[in-house]
Amino acid sequence: MSTLIDRVKRMAGGFDKQTLKSIEINPLVIEAGAIHGVAPYVRDKGYTRVLVAADAVTYDIAGRTLEEELAALGITVQVTLIKPDRQGDVIADEASIVQLLLDIQARDAEVVVAAGSGTIHDISRYAAYTSHIPFVSVPTAPSVDGFNSKGAPIIIRGEKKTIAAIGPDALFADLDILSAAPARLVAAGFGDMLGKYTSLLDWSFGAAEGGEPYSPEVAEITRMALNKCVEHAERIAARDQDGIRVLIEALIESGLAMLLFGQSHSASGAEHHLSHYWEMEYIRLGKRQLLHGAKVGVACAEISKLYHRLAESDGGLAFASEPDKLRSAITALPDEKQIRGWLRQVGGPSTTGELGVDEELLRRSLQEAHHVRPNRYTVLKAFNSQ
Repeated sequence: MSTLIDRVKRMAGGFDKQTLKSIEINPLVIEAGAIHGVAPYVRDKGYTRVLVAADAVTYDIAGRTLEEELAALGITVQVTLIKPDRQGDVIADEASIVQLLLDIQARDAEVVVAAGSGTIHDISRYAAYTSHIPFVSVPTAPSVDGFNSKGAPIIIRGEKKTIAAIGPDALFADLDILSAAPARLVAAGFGDMLGKYTSLLDWSFGAAEGGEPYSPEVAEITRMALNKCVEHAERIAARDQDGIRVLIEALIESGLAMLLFGQSHSASGAEHHLSHYWEMEYIRLGKRQLLHGAKVGVACAEISKLYHRLAESDGGLAFASEPDKLRSAITALPDEKQIRGWLRQVGGPSTTGELGVDEELLRRSLQEAHHVRPNRYTVLKAFNSQ
């Protein structure tokens, strides 16, 4: 059992044994050369028909190695390269899922190996879930916290919906591969973690004001993962293996926290709602997609800016039943300048202008993004609903 999972279990002492067992990923390997453990794992599990899901880029990074090493052990292996859409983006939508499902059925695959970043994992986890087979995670970039998630954010008829699926049976995070990932993908993973500042604030507010379920243990697991990233920002920016290990472990810990709680409150607040709003708008307009974590990092800065403005203005928190408590929480939140500084430090976009989101879309999203997840009671929702 991974020491990382053991650490999370120790912090989650209030959960029952069945819940703690549900977060187990065995093996969870985070080390240089981890990819070379996949084929022996598949062989030892007795699988004889394997489907590797990748795209044209991640096939070159990891898919080809997996294909060759699985075949060398006498395992029948099929590679599915998920096709990009008309804009050239590989996205988790109906077409991508059906493409993978058809290949799973045609090959009677027993397991899917997801070789890629967040999108490939979302496609794989839902297709495997629908096919009643397991999947194995092989991340190719430390770009999102969803590798070990059980929820699949899927674009259905242009709208993003998170659908129940499965988490990986095993996860092989190769530090050689992750450290070689493009700087923008590393910055995206860091941005996804920075988003926990506002998601954790929104969650505590939603619990106090909106009656949402809450777990202090899950919040603390997420907060500690976030703090480690910020403390090691310089090493993450340098993309050395120690820094990348900190980042990928934090992303996985955030995912484990969501698995424990059964929902994504700890890691997804108003900043994610802005990101999803921008994503759906880009799909509607036929524009090339932006990296999820890059959007989340910039959205976190924008949400922090709004929340600090509300806290500093007379009557700005009139929607809260305990405005002083909320004001205190917002005061402890890093301001937009600090968040943008961290984003710049790791080489990611720090403003909507640098990201490519125009002022009109930003204005509209700040007024409407809470409708993306209408069942979540964030500060943004409360402010816009008063």
